[in-house]
Amino acid sequence: MSDNREKILEEIKVQGDIVRKFKAAKEPKEKIDVEVAKLLALKAKVAEDEAEASVGGGGQKFLLKTPKGTRDYNPQQMALRQGVLDKIVTVFRKHGAESIDTPVFERKEVLTGKYGEDSKLIYDLKDQGGEILSLRYDLTVPLARYLAMSKISSIKRYHIAKVYRRDNPAMTRGRYREFYQCDFDIAGTYDAMIPDAECVKVVSEILSGLDIGDYVIKLNHRMLLDGMFEACGVPADKFRSICSAVDKLDKSPWAEVKREMMEEKGLDESTADQIGEYVQLAGGLELVEKLEKDPKLTAAKSAVSGLEQMKKLLKYCEVLGLTNEIRFDLSLARGLDYYTGVIYEAVLTAMPEMVNGGEVEPVTLGSVAGGGRYDNLVGMFDPKGKQVPCVGVSIGVERIFSLLEAKQAAEGIKIRTTDVEVFVASAHKGLHEQRLKIITELWDGGIKAEHSYKENPKLLVQLQHCEEAGIPFALILGDSELKRGVVKLREVTSRKEEEISRENIAEELSRRLSLLRNGDF
Repeated sequence: MSDNREKILEEIKVQGDIVRKFKAAKEPKEKIDVEVAKLLALKAKVAEDEAEASVGGGGQKFLLKTPKGTRDYNPQQMALRQGVLDKIVTVFRKHGAESIDTPVFERKEVLTGKYGEDSKLIYDLKDQGGEILSLRYDLTVPLARYLAMSKISSIKRYHIAKVYRRDNPAMTRGRYREFYQCDFDIAGTYDAMIPDAECVKVVSEILSGLDIGDYVIKLNHRMLLDGMFEACGVPADKFRSICSAVDKLDKSPWAEVKREMMEEKGLDESTADQIGEYVQLAGGLELVEKLEKDPKLTAAKSAVSGLEQMKKLLKYCEVLGLTNEIRFDLSLARGLDYYTGVIYEAVLTAMPEMVNGGEVEPVTLGSVAGGGRYDNLVGMFDPKGKQVPCVGVSIGVERIFSLLEAKQAAEGIKIRTTDVEVFVASAHKGLHEQRLKIITELWDGGIKAEHSYKENPKLLVQLQHCEEAGIPFALILGDSELKRGVVKLREVTSRKEEEISRENIAEELSRRLSLLRNGDF
């Protein structure tokens, strides 16, 4: 390492301390931006020096790592991911959803102004052809743009694709800058809370089917939140910013959220304390009935409307068999600006914990799904302002992947990474053309099969591959058997062998594979 590089690294450390001190002291944004720019310039200098130093020895050498907040996936991980996605799609399609896709980037004006304080996390792209573009932040805003542009007034759709957020990643907790979202949305004008309740049912079916542990689906209503803020004395122009603060209660204690409301959002302590009394309430229909008798809330028209809709939603969820999976929770806010009605969030829960002087409460492990109603978003894009009411949920698959990967590692579970059903092996030399003939028959018969790419592989090596890859059957070819019109069929797990007719071999294997799939073999 050169002396110059060591000097720059030391300067980076010092400058980083300055930036942190400025942020902690809440210095003006302009002053912080100046210091951040200095830090970025120093880091860029190190990167340039490394790039120059890496060129030599006949070519450029690269620092082999994925960009921050991204990762590679090996075959085991991809097999796990595909299995999870298949189960999710099965539920979506069971409920009648059809699939769409949209571009990975959108015109920047489509995305801006839709995400509240999170808009700063949008990835902007440099102008490459006359358009100012940004990577999509979620799949909901592109759906709204698609509905308005295509003049579609009703659809039940699912969309599974990557989205991008310029966030601080936490890889071990499934928090990335590039990640998949799995969305289910119902667009159209329908009677209140019927599609909303089905979205809750979809989340419940998915989380139960994935077997990732106990969970609870929190429910709330943005109209109730607005009414609550009004009743507590929050100015109307601060509703969205206070909502963003309340949204942090799943990660921060009330004292920290209260401090943000007062010091950063400008609320007085009395107003913040009143909000604190409400956001610590949770329950079911009994809580709705209690709040309906609250004179402060009932004085706010939006609160009354929100409570009426929550009562209907909770009753529909009860009919759908979801009573034990849901909780009406006034701390749930979901800070995105486009939500207008019911909001959802599903969190995993651990073993109960004794809190508040002996009261038992479940300990939450993190959000794995979220969503809500957004009735005004499509109208933002329609030239005539035509509204298309929408409600939907998004499954947090990256966190689910991380949890299942950790579970598999702890239990030593190995997943098959291919679907091969039959391996065509040869017992001795000179049979590679016979292997090719037979495997062609299997492929033509729709059977998933493979063989060695060596002309004369060792039999033991071929059979070991079958065991390691979890391939259920091996066909073993030998000269004497082929002359008698038969081949050996080996059941790999039990190592049991029997001779079967060489004629119509694809049909015979299809029959046995069918028995195996049905558990009758």
